[in-house]
Amino acid sequence: MLRLDLDGSVPFWRPDAFTDAVLAFSTRRGGVSPAPFDSLNLGRSTDDRPEHVETNRRLFLSALGVVPAMLATAGQVHGTRIVEVHEPGHTTECDALVSTVPGLALAVTAADCMPIIMTVPGAVAVAHSGWRGTAEGLPAAVFRALVKRTGTGAGLQVSVGPCIRGCCYQVGADVARRFPAAAVERKGPSFHLDLVTAARIQLLDAGIAATVMNETGACTSCQPGWYFSHRRDAGRTGRQWGAAAVRPRVASGETPRNSGAEV
Repeated sequence: MLRLDLDGSVPFWRPDAFTDAVLAFSTRRGGVSPAPFDSLNLGRSTDDRPEHVETNRRLFLSALGVVPAMLATAGQVHGTRIVEVHEPGHTTECDALVSTVPGLALAVTAADCMPIIMTVPGAVAVAHSGWRGTAEGLPAAVFRALVKRTGTGAGLQVSVGPCIRGCCYQVGADVARRFPAAAVERKGPSFHLDLVTAARIQLLDAGIAATVMNETGACTSCQPGWYFSHRRDAGRTGRQWGAAAVRPRVASGETPRNSGAEV
């Protein structure tokens, strides 16, 4: 289960029980950015001042107990490319990252698209999955990448963060027909897509048990005081994060290298 942690100055969603991975979904609260990026804008691809974004990232990662310098991010393109990373840095043209390096924080940005975190003992994955990525099978592909990397899906946990939900996400018929009927609601002449339902159906079809799937239930568009929403705010807004890291252990003395290998 996920719960909204309000104990510190930076609220965030996290598991309600200890796990061997650090994972969290941010809100828009607790940062230094002025309107319309107020206040915890974590996205560099905005018109917010870069120094504000860097301060916000440090605040958020520090709240998670993660060393801010140990950050790996994805240069998202609404695709399905998944890359395994071994050191801090920015990987271009991918929408999901996988790592087994303790203490290395993986992060994806979102402001309506669905941030997904998957963990198995010793490995974590983060994904940015909008309608295109979801329609093309990114959630299931991330699961397969974790299994390929670790050799097992035992101990899997899937967490889905705040995103635009079916109540607010109106799409065209061309988009709606790419999803299962259970993920689309017809409201008069319009179609409303629920990305979380679509991802859940896809993951169930991939053999993942419903009992390992967790979500916040939050709609980014419905709650302007808590979340950025690209659609609601006509693109002039900040970005949330979905972030995860394998909990640090005693260093082995090896120097990790970033292979940038696709999985």
